[in-house]
Amino acid sequence: MNETRILGIEGTAWAASAALFDTESDTLRIESDAYEPDSGGIHPREAAEHMAEAIPQVIETVLEHAIETAPEDGTADNRAAIDAVAFARGPGLGPCLRIVATAARALAATLEVPLVGVNHMVAHLEIGRHESGFEDPICLNASGANAHLLAFRNGRYRVLGETMDTGVGNAIDKFTRHIGWSHPGGPKVEQAAKDGEYIDLPYVVKGMDFSFSGIMSAAKDAVDDGHAVEDVCFALQETIFAMLTEVAERALSLTDCDELVLGGGVGRNARLREMLETMCADRGAEFYAPEPRLLGDNAGMIAVLGAKMYEVGDTLSVENSRVDPNFRPDQVPVTWRSPPTLEEGQPAEIARAADSSEYTTQGAEAHLTIDPAAGRVRKRRLEKAYRHPDLDARLRRDRTTLEARLTSLARRHGVATPVVTDIDRKRATLEFEYVGDRDLRDALTPARVRSVGRSLATIHRAGFVHGDPTTRNVRVGDDRTYLIDFGLGYHTDHVEDYAMDLHIFDQSLVGTADDPEPLRDALRAGYDAAGEQRVLERLREIETRGRYVE
Repeated sequence: MNETRILGIEGTAWAASAALFDTESDTLRIESDAYEPDSGGIHPREAAEHMAEAIPQVIETVLEHAIETAPEDGTADNRAAIDAVAFARGPGLGPCLRIVATAARALAATLEVPLVGVNHMVAHLEIGRHESGFEDPICLNASGANAHLLAFRNGRYRVLGETMDTGVGNAIDKFTRHIGWSHPGGPKVEQAAKDGEYIDLPYVVKGMDFSFSGIMSAAKDAVDDGHAVEDVCFALQETIFAMLTEVAERALSLTDCDELVLGGGVGRNARLREMLETMCADRGAEFYAPEPRLLGDNAGMIAVLGAKMYEVGDTLSVENSRVDPNFRPDQVPVTWRSPPTLEEGQPAEIARAADSSEYTTQGAEAHLTIDPAAGRVRKRRLEKAYRHPDLDARLRRDRTTLEARLTSLARRHGVATPVVTDIDRKRATLEFEYVGDRDLRDALTPARVRSVGRSLATIHRAGFVHGDPTTRNVRVGDDRTYLIDFGLGYHTDHVEDYAMDLHIFDQSLVGTADDPEPLRDALRAGYDAAGEQRVLERLREIETRGRYVE
């Protein structure tokens, strides 16, 4: 990257912030003025009023610094100080975004420099990638109004998993408002949790999606029923952050990635970082969390991504610089990155299976010992050191039981699954038939995906869901597709649950396929041939939900 100086402006919700990024020295000067409500959560009108007052001040401070440190061979006016103005276009609160955009347009016009529009959530990822030096990481974004997993595929950051209701920070704030604590609630929960003991709370993970509404209601009820606030805070952290760590590990496993970065203000929580560090160390992956000033909403990340976009000419005209409160990261063409190098050749699993020798492999949850000659797989759900022991024991036991039960039930309804030959609930182990010769991820075709669509429709008609149908939880061989790993499945008669099952598989296609659109069409066609139309209608509704801003 050539020497570039970018002035970034952030103001999506509460932090009025401006920053100068100098690419030659790789330095950031950040000036921020945060809105702090007297009580409760963020009030959009008050936040906008704060933004209108604070944004000019932080810009002025950073601009003065830019002028003072401008190259000596520049002109005598301000135009030598910066090369472009970058601003957060969304997602965020509309009134706040419009104030920031107006300021950015005015400054760019005055200095006669280009305008760069940045997606706030992509900036959280890119600051982690920039600071860590990672080439192609998975990103877990955990902030107030947002919670999702991103991976780079086919020129965009794809959403592998996300919250089904509210952002992680907002969820915690709903609990703290209930007990009378002021915003932000996260640091107060972290402090109170130091004196708490574990109690059970709901744990909702569906593939790589997750939900916080049930745990928030249960936490409020627990306090109302007399449980110590410290115990509930401890359990909240242990449960919510274990959910986020689990889905992050699923994303690493699905994509065969060995790099994880953390973004978002909730990433300042020491317990969350500890869980993610432990998980990555256990599976041989690298983990990076930016320094605290770069984790929360800040203009530094806007300036850094703005510089990358400016260098490749990804700028905006004033007419095309409208803000978007629901600006999803997967809507952004990633112009500043080259596609990752793909390895050629057949999957190693096929070569291993061909010589019939016993071998071992590890997924997100379990250690597998595979013996193709004997036609047998032994699966042991691993203890997860990042999870509280009581929670870990419950999940391992329950998921082992469900996997055995639902695998056999699906088979009785005509879906191809392995035969379960043994189960030990106490040790969380299973033994079952070896099926297929590779994961669907390594052999994607429309015909195979249509078959998965028909199989999902069949189990939905029988009244249960798979819970984690991804391209790694389908085996292929002999022109058959086999559903495996029903550990997250459950019985249900809700159309929303059936549609979420399809949505999970759809997301895994987008995250692993080079050309996902024909495969996505095949999934719907297969389901339509054997399932109910109302489920596909609900799937379309799910796909249009904006779960980024409340």
